[in-house]
Amino acid sequence: MHGSHASLRQMLRIRALTKSYRSGPDRIKVLRGIDLGVGAGESVALTGESGSGKSTLLHLIAGLDQPDSGEVRFGDTVISSLPDAGRAAFRRDRLGLVFQQFNLIPSLTVADNLAFQAKLAGRHDPDWLRELTERLGLAALTRRYPEQLSGGQQQRVAIGRALAPKPLLLLADEPTGNLDEATADEVMRLVRDLVTRSGCSFLMVTHSERLAALLDRQVHLRAGLIA
Repeated sequence: MHGSHASLRQMLRIRALTKSYRSGPDRIKVLRGIDLGVGAGESVALTGESGSGKSTLLHLIAGLDQPDSGEVRFGDTVISSLPDAGRAAFRRDRLGLVFQQFNLIPSLTVADNLAFQAKLAGRHDPDWLRELTERLGLAALTRRYPEQLSGGQQQRVAIGRALAPKPLLLLADEPTGNLDEATADEVMRLVRDLVTRSGCSFLMVTHSERLAALLDRQVHLRAGLIA
């Protein structure tokens, strides 16, 4: 079974996950019992129509929200049963998050934005940060502020910031949604290479079959279930 999913140590294990939201008098079921595993060092694309529950699932994995039932297990830790403070600490120490909105800190330079997450997690590694900065094509831009960058450059800073602490899992929600196709492809290839270099697992939500095909495995969400 070498090289197949069965041989990978499960980094992330999701079991029977459900989530619904109240909408007026009704409850809308967004996730209806999701089972999903992501192996150590594996990259997985999560595709599906708008409204299929992809972002909801990502938020539950990140501990930004809690499921109605089921569990999100990360190694030996059940994230879904941690209190708020525990989930926040887990997010800071173990996860890299990249969203479509870059969420850079406007008052910090590129260099400080890049180092921000790693310093917060107490895992600032200058050599790795230098490698990320060079690989992401940001070496000449370290003294600039986010507003002085293009969208593609801002997105590369957001990716570098997320990877700087060497997270166990990088979660990305439509990370190239704001970029044109050529830039998106370039950024995705970079992310894939850097994810491989850092050895972390990677789960990306995307509506693009083209970008999904760049990752090890594709999982399709349909009507709150994995199709």
